[in-house]
Amino acid sequence: MKSLLERIASGEVLISDGAMGTFLQAKGLQPGESPELWCITHPDAIKSIAEAYIAAGSDIIETNSFGGTSYKQKEYGLEDKVVEMNRAAARIAKEAMGDKGYVAASIGSTGQIPYDEGGDATDEDLYNAFKEQVTALAEGGADAFCIETMMSTIEAAQAVKAAKDNTGLPVICTFTFEPGARGYRTMMGATPADAAKAAVEAGADIVGANCGNGIENMIEITRQIREALPEVPIMIQANAGKPVLENGKTLFKDTPEDMAKRVPELIAAGANIIGGCCGTTPDHIRAIVKAAK
Repeated sequence: MKSLLERIASGEVLISDGAMGTFLQAKGLQPGESPELWCITHPDAIKSIAEAYIAAGSDIIETNSFGGTSYKQKEYGLEDKVVEMNRAAARIAKEAMGDKGYVAASIGSTGQIPYDEGGDATDEDLYNAFKEQVTALAEGGADAFCIETMMSTIEAAQAVKAAKDNTGLPVICTFTFEPGARGYRTMMGATPADAAKAAVEAGADIVGANCGNGIENMIEITRQIREALPEVPIMIQANAGKPVLENGKTLFKDTPEDMAKRVPELIAAGANIIGGCCGTTPDHIRAIVKAAK
């Protein structure tokens, strides 16, 4: 099988998967429970989620390891389980995918504010936390890393460097942008162009955006990244629209058809990999596959 980067270089548009968190909640994950621990305690449930996205046509599936750093697991008293749960997360996804596609190991923020942005976490602290996670994910069989929902270019750079220094796997790095009076910015103030450039300088092979926006806003974000980086592959994973609070529940109301109809514009703007984030389901992915192919 061709590598992930080879397929993108050949001009193919690849499809990744959709939401993990909402799927886990539907399967019984309780508030205050570590989602990543389910890789150890409920492996069949995690595998079934991967299988649902593969059946929908995903070329790439992500692991259930978004909060898999020691910083995040310390909140649950589970920092001693970090290596075990990350290995399990990659292994489960790999068993589901086999040789039909690729497993991109999900790596989210530590939740810490970097020292240079007014927080307590040094570059070394962040690097070491990511190093522990990426090493375990690689040992579990991941094909690539997806460092995602990043808001700090400093933290993202340490995650990318940890992955590049300690494994030989491709690295995707995507940020979350909010629309505002100054255009699209991360919480720390970086534009799509600046964030993507910082990720590439740190060693990322693929850049992009996820979460925070529906597919409509992602089109302009993609254009800005593509203008800044004409040759670098772009991954976009949009929410199923903006979240709406109804009867105490957060809902995402973009239908599979709503998302699918904007896929040609997203590809024209420069997206090479398209998937979904919050609120997206296998039905959304199935519709995106049809529109893209």
